[in-house]
Amino acid sequence: MDMMTTPHSPKKSLISRLWHDRAGNFGVITAIILPVAAATAGVALDFNQMVQVRLALQDSADSAVLSAANALAKNNSMSDEEVLDFARKFMKAQFNNAVPQAGNDEADVPAEEDPLAGAVGNVERELGVTGKTVEVTLTTEYTMPTNGMTSLLGWKEATVSVTATAQSTPESKAALSMYLVLDRSGSMAFTTDSVDTAVSSCVNYSAANWAYKDVLPGRNNYINPSNPCYVKKMAALKAASATLLQQLVTADPKSERSRVGAVSYNDSTQAASGMAWGVSTASTYISALPTVPTGGTDASGGMKAAFDALKSSVATEKTAHAAKGNTGFERYIVLMTDGEMTGNSSNWNSTIDNLVRTRCTEAKNDGIKIFTVAFMAPTRGKSLLSACASSLSNYYEPQTMSDLVKAFEDIGKAAAKASTLLTN
Repeated sequence: MDMMTTPHSPKKSLISRLWHDRAGNFGVITAIILPVAAATAGVALDFNQMVQVRLALQDSADSAVLSAANALAKNNSMSDEEVLDFARKFMKAQFNNAVPQAGNDEADVPAEEDPLAGAVGNVERELGVTGKTVEVTLTTEYTMPTNGMTSLLGWKEATVSVTATAQSTPESKAALSMYLVLDRSGSMAFTTDSVDTAVSSCVNYSAANWAYKDVLPGRNNYINPSNPCYVKKMAALKAASATLLQQLVTADPKSERSRVGAVSYNDSTQAASGMAWGVSTASTYISALPTVPTGGTDASGGMKAAFDALKSSVATEKTAHAAKGNTGFERYIVLMTDGEMTGNSSNWNSTIDNLVRTRCTEAKNDGIKIFTVAFMAPTRGKSLLSACASSLSNYYEPQTMSDLVKAFEDIGKAAAKASTLLTN
């Protein structure tokens, strides 16, 4: 008997054959999966590209606002639009250099041809504590085309956006009051590692022969001049101090924003120079310090003199700066020693050490910034001065004359420099 058939049998037979045909099955699955896989790969490639482009755009915007803030700090006559135009052009040049496909890198092109034409910004000018602080902000976006594989999902382009802000304080507007507290104890007569080429020979003092410094010629243990002649610590201190003061002169050549004072100490505190405009008074005071100083070490009196001159409860400095039009100013103490606190002896004195620490804490709590320099100092001297410094970056422990000069130079620059800050 013939097998019965139905109207749907041929259709079922065709689907059944296709389903069970391995070649046909693979072709159907491939046709379904291939576009999805291609689109997925395209998205991955575009995502990686977006990350790279965004990093380049952020770097370009950061550089642009930093440069614009500095430009405005140096030339306050620039209008807001001039500042922002400067930032946009700078950013565009930087970005086109990093991403060549970004478009035309000419400075002036029609907005429709400039992918960064939509950059918007803001300029703030406000009076800060240390001078006229300016702030520049720039927000921009860049639209990049996607590849053909991503386009399968309907995404033809992707947009990345960034914001950058920078602040700057013009160097010419910074105001400060600084007090130098300097060691002139006997060990400051000892030698450094630098040779004094100005003389052929001299008495080279050290801890080993210092006890015989007063022995007359012809007597036992008389210290004969020797060659070469090494630079004494005191001479090195004078050279370093001159370098620091020169930084203030460079920043304030008219002596309208810098007030400086100095005081020296051994086991007692010498009369201070007092605060004065510019560096001349302090420079004269330091130059007059003895070439071969004597005595023990006690910085407590020097720190008290500096704090009494600068503390906020005394209106002298505020009044002096206000008379020059300086509405705000920073206060600094520079404390230097080459030893440990001994008083009028050769042994460390914990009472004096603790008193100096107390003086330093008192000054810092009042808002005074302290720089400290432990020049060729022993362990206890380093411990004291590192504790006195306002921060680790304000503490120096040079072991050579050249390092001492560099430390004082850095302190001068830190106190006088203009600050430019990338705020995000």
